[in-house]
Amino acid sequence: MHPTYVEIAKMIDHSLLQPPLTAGEMEAGCRLALERDVASVCIMPCYLGLCARILEGSSVKASTTVGFPHGGHATGTKVDEARRALDDGAEELDMVVNISKVLSEDWTYVRDDIRGVVDLAHERAAKVKVIFETCYLADAHKIRLCEICGEVGADWVKTSTGFGSGGATNEDLILMRKHSPPGVQVKAAGGVRTLDRLLEVRALGATRAGATRTREILDEFNTRFGTA
Repeated sequence: MHPTYVEIAKMIDHSLLQPPLTAGEMEAGCRLALERDVASVCIMPCYLGLCARILEGSSVKASTTVGFPHGGHATGTKVDEARRALDDGAEELDMVVNISKVLSEDWTYVRDDIRGVVDLAHERAAKVKVIFETCYLADAHKIRLCEICGEVGADWVKTSTGFGSGGATNEDLILMRKHSPPGVQVKAAGGVRTLDRLLEVRALGATRAGATRTREILDEFNTRFGTA
């Protein structure tokens, strides 16, 4: 039995983060996401207010990034970014871990860094996806991050920014699902460009996927399975 259109559309976080995108393209992307009823739009922070206004009253969430794309911002800066995003209408935040601190195995810093954003978001009834940037990490780092995300109550663990040297791999998705508590979901990002790939990451336990080719993916679903 194939999934429904709604089940597939509500996996997609429509990504509008590429630096060359214009204001007109940002607005058009938000309206596409609204028309296709996806899960969220993840947009550059400076366009978040516009995004939230376009999506107001719909089930599509306005979201943006924190500490993007390299994660090296000071924790206070990340918290300030998160606060501004929440003030601008964000319902979900995609934050990048401090990759350098992860590789240095400074786990106290890493935990406090993630907790600062998660606690603030949860106070405001928003959710947080924690981006690992798995292409730079060993499995032991990924496992410890999954454990920490469970400890601090993150809502998702996420593979990648889409701007690193690699994206979501099957091996990483399997590992992250295995080592995250049941209450922490998994998001695939980086390389999810086709319906087949979206169905594949879904089968591996991902509940969300970042995508720029949203229109093509959902058109392919309708061609293959119909619009019901």
